Amino acid sequence: MPNIKKILLPVDYPNASLRVIHQAATLARHFQFEIVMLHVVTAASHIAGVPKENPEHSGWDLLAEIMKEAQKNPDQSLGPELDGLTIRRVLVKGHAAQVIVQVAHQEKADLIMMPSRGSTFDQFLLGSRTMNMQHGTECPVWTGAQSEASSAQKFAIRNILCAVEFKSRDRNTLSWAAHMAAELGARLTIAHVTAAVEFWGPGGAYTKTKWKQSLVADATRHIEELQREMGTKADVFIGSGDAPTVLGQAAKQTNADLLVTGSRPYGDRLRTHGYAIMCAVPIPVLSV
Repeated sequence: MPNIKKILLPVDYPNASLRVIHQAATLARHFQFEIVMLHVVTAASHIAGVPKENPEHSGWDLLAEIMKEAQKNPDQSLGPELDGLTIRRVLVKGHAAQVIVQVAHQEKADLIMMPSRGSTFDQFLLGSRTMNMQHGTECPVWTGAQSEASSAQKFAIRNILCAVEFKSRDRNTLSWAAHMAAELGARLTIAHVTAAVEFWGPGGAYTKTKWKQSLVADATRHIEELQREMGTKADVFIGSGDAPTVLGQAAKQTNADLLVTGSRPYGDRLRTHGYAIMCAVPIPVLSV
């Protein structure tokens, strides 16, 4: 895991995701990194009050306006956790996906944090195929949970779930998860989802017991080898079936507060499991 010094936090206005702002503030305070809060100016945000002329130099305070909106609902308000943090506000006109990539390059962001729904999210994660960063590297993306019902609840990471697929990306994925677990004092669980082991026959569904035992044994061996190589001693969860569904079950069973995965939710990988996983798990997802 690289040393995080700066995160990019794209937000909608006036419908900013307070939950993700809380999460960014919590991580920024612990890891002591800078937050660059970005709003891509749109016609809708102009109507909501964002100045139309020279928005990036107008002196209009994005964070102050978001906090003012938050005060209208005490259960959603932003508390003193923002005090003392280094937060810069950036307003730029353009297409959200292109602007986010451009600003990430310019700011040399180490991580992008954003909600999993909203106008900016739709354009960036669902509509962009331009996320590949310079020199073939990619910027990790943190997406908040689909539900924000618990926005006022204090955010903490006590349990981390790390999904592996037995591919070369697993080492980087586990490195991020293990580093965060060590830094935050969190319990780490490595999860793997095998192929489905059930079939339908007369009377309902049947489990192919021997096949399941073979898949579990093989997965256990691969995880043991990965842990020896990476020097980790994490708990292990092995399930079978639909990956998003099983990871959702694993998140609940392990009381996970964060899922770290190598399945990216945007671009070409959207056709695999990345976005479906975000929808299935009730916790933030860090795609590395």
